[in-house]
Amino acid sequence: MIYLIDASVYVFRSYHSLPGDMVDREGHPVQAVFGFARMLGDLLERARPRYMAVAFDHTDEPVRLERCFRNRIFPPYKAHRDPMPEGLCLQFERCQQLCDFLVITTLASDEYETDDLIGTCVATMRREGVRATVITRDKDMAQLIREGDVYWDFGARNPDSYHDIERRFGVAPERFADYLALTGDSVDNIPGIPGIGPKTAALLMKEFASLDELYSDLDRVDTLKMRGAPALGSRLREHRDAAFLARQLTGIVCEVPLEGGSERLRRRLPDLAGLASFYDKHRFGPFLRKQGERLAQLPLN
Repeated sequence: MIYLIDASVYVFRSYHSLPGDMVDREGHPVQAVFGFARMLGDLLERARPRYMAVAFDHTDEPVRLERCFRNRIFPPYKAHRDPMPEGLCLQFERCQQLCDFLVITTLASDEYETDDLIGTCVATMRREGVRATVITRDKDMAQLIREGDVYWDFGARNPDSYHDIERRFGVAPERFADYLALTGDSVDNIPGIPGIGPKTAALLMKEFASLDELYSDLDRVDTLKMRGAPALGSRLREHRDAAFLARQLTGIVCEVPLEGGSERLRRRLPDLAGLASFYDKHRFGPFLRKQGERLAQLPLN
C-alpha cells in the first residue's frame, strides 16, 4: 500500500485550528508546521507504510494561475480564491523541509496540481500491483479510488473504501469527474450546467456510464423517470460545450512526468539529527522529538 498525502488540507487545517501565537525563535508563526508534523508522525506510527509521498501545490498564487494547465484552458479556474494568508507561505516551505528530515518524498509542480501528482502515483503503483490510500478531504480525488484503494481524511473521518464512495457522495468513483462536470464545482470556480444539482447529476451517472455516453444518447434522457426529464434533455443540449469544457478541468491527470519510479516512493528512516535541529528552531516540545525517535525504530517493510 502507498500512502499519498494532500499536504494543503492538513497545513490549512492546522493553521486555522491551532493557536496563532505559536512562534519560532525568530517570531514567525509555526502552528501549521506543528500540526502537520503531528499529523505525519501519527500517520507513520499508525500505518507504517511501505511507500509514501506528500504532494504540495504551488503556494505563489499568481505563478500558479499563470502556469497551471487548467488556467490555460479556462482562465477563471480558481481565480476567485483569496490570497494565501500572510506568513502561511513560509509555513508551507517549512512543512516541505520537515518532509526532507523525515525522508519522505515530496511532489510539487508549477504546471500540475496536487490531484494530478497523487493521481500519477496512484496509477504508477497500480501498474505494479500496489494499492493506494489517498489522504485528503478533497472530494475530487474520490475519482482515483478503485477496488482495494482507500480514501481517508486522516484524523477527521474513518477510511472510505471503493464501495463507500458511492454511498457517501452518491456516485461511483469512475464517474466522479463526469458528475462534477455536470454539477460544476464552486470551490474551483468551475461552472456546471444550470439547474443540475448533485441529486440530478447522480441520477444521470447511474443511468449513463460517462459524459460521452450521456451525450451520445440524449434522447433517452426524455424517457427517464425523473422530474422534468424533457426540460433536462433540452438543458443538456444547450450547454453541451460547457459540460465538456468542465470535464477537462474536473478530470485528474494521471500521466504527469515524474522522476524515478516506485523506489523513490519507498519510506526511509528519518534524519534524527536534522529533525532535532528543526524542532529546536521551531520551539517544539519533547513530544515530537520522542515521536521522531520512535519513527526511527519502525521497521522498513
